[in-house]
Amino acid sequence: MNKIGKASIARARGGPEGRFRIIGGEWRGRRLPVPPGSDVRPTPDRVRETVFNWLAPVIAGARCLDLYAGSGALGLEALSRGAARTVFVDRAPAVLRQISASLETLKCARGETVCRDAMKYLDGPATPFDVVFLDPPYREGLVAPAMTRLAERGWLAAGARVYLEHEADIEPPALPAGWQLFRSAKAGRVRYHLARPEHPPAGHP
Repeated sequence: MNKIGKASIARARGGPEGRFRIIGGEWRGRRLPVPPGSDVRPTPDRVRETVFNWLAPVIAGARCLDLYAGSGALGLEALSRGAARTVFVDRAPAVLRQISASLETLKCARGETVCRDAMKYLDGPATPFDVVFLDPPYREGLVAPAMTRLAERGWLAAGARVYLEHEADIEPPALPAGWQLFRSAKAGRVRYHLARPEHPPAGHP
């Protein structure tokens, strides 16, 4: 969920209607609403296409965590492509109401919404996930501390993948010990990566 200007929001949403498109899987081509009046933007189609090409070997049956869920585009795309479950975490009730409505529209019972600050959520009891989408508001320095919590508190299953997104004019954040970036790309003002721990994460043998 990234805060951007109103004009950019309209462009990123694909027009004044405030909708985004599922680009692959079971619901390919379905258009879903972005929460009205919210300062979030769906991850663009071309970025999602690249990211889910990267995730193709692992997304089917994966347990996914969509932190700073915003529009829910990443988590919903994962469900469309066969993820077993996605937990959407955001502190904005209007955002989660729209994601819940989208899940109902899609007749999907594999999604769960949690209304909580993402960092506080990561301080709670951990459930291991196979894929984590980490796309926080820009300019707030949230990516690195979120990765540290994921690594240290047992949120990552063995072989987990973590999607990272940040503004293009800064270097990638420092990774926790034992992590590596194994995919990276840039699109417009956005840099995005796929990271993974090189060693078993905390809480796993």
